[in-house]
Amino acid sequence: MGFTYAWFYDTQLLNADVFVAMAAAAMKTSKIKLCTGVLVPSNRIAPVTANALASLNALAPGRIVFGAATGFTARRTMGLGAMKLGPFEEYIRTVQGLLRGETVEWTGEEGTHKIRFLNPEIGAINIDDPIPLHISAFAPRAQALVAKLGAGWLSGGDPLNASHALAAMQSLWKNAGRETKDLYSTIFADGCVLAEGEAADSPRARAQAGPGATMIFHDIVERESLGSLGFEPPPQVKSQFEAYLKVYKNYQPADARYLSNHRGHLMFLRPEEQAIVTPEMIRALSLTGTQAELVEAVNAYKAAGFNQIAIHLRIGHETEMLQDWSRVIEKAEA
Repeated sequence: MGFTYAWFYDTQLLNADVFVAMAAAAMKTSKIKLCTGVLVPSNRIAPVTANALASLNALAPGRIVFGAATGFTARRTMGLGAMKLGPFEEYIRTVQGLLRGETVEWTGEEGTHKIRFLNPEIGAINIDDPIPLHISAFAPRAQALVAKLGAGWLSGGDPLNASHALAAMQSLWKNAGRETKDLYSTIFADGCVLAEGEAADSPRARAQAGPGATMIFHDIVERESLGSLGFEPPPQVKSQFEAYLKVYKNYQPADARYLSNHRGHLMFLRPEEQAIVTPEMIRALSLTGTQAELVEAVNAYKAAGFNQIAIHLRIGHETEMLQDWSRVIEKAEA
């Protein structure tokens, strides 16, 4: 179908293990790049992550990408907010040093220790082929870290807001003494390719686009307890957000509402979410439209300077969505 990258969620308690899934994909593919999208450092120690990435690199040489972030749902499913940027940067330093075959200083439970891969020459792992780093970053300080490290940048949002964010990222990139042409940026999007005359809240559209729209609500309702990615509900969906907030406040147990709030996150709509999703909400909070409309949107991302668009797939709709979106992207590239 022409897709060049596959991004795998690292959300324990919701998804299959990211490295198990990527290993399975490595054995069934030969060209597509396999990427953690995104790995959350606090959920496993750095030597384990480096070993897993290097092991995957032995199965799919040169096709592994290390995508990382400070954490959204992977941490919130456990009642935790995002990790701090300092430990995040240190984690990346350790993983990248190990993947370069270096001896690195690693701080564990009993102080700081020197560690390295002890026998990469036997072929169980591959640290010869580079494993690029990409970072998901929405806040300015996190985006500045992307520029500092020269990493690929993962983002989201509609074409207009995304273009503003990319311009800001490019400024940070320049300030770090880098050429903007070297910034590789990926936009994550989700939605439904509508048939002509199909309503934006058809059963198919709700299944494919609805989880992306409600995802923003999942973030906002927890801003006081667990922090926020910075999303704000646009005016046209304020009533839907207020309805969801009432639902959220009734989740039990009251000290662990996150258990219900994130069930099915980016996978399916829960029954109580079905009741609040409207065509206007899907249009406002997801990339949903006819093929012609979405070709225009993809071209807008390209014009802004994004290198890649990655589409979230939904359980039970994978093949249909791959086919629909491949046609959109083909027409955008024509």
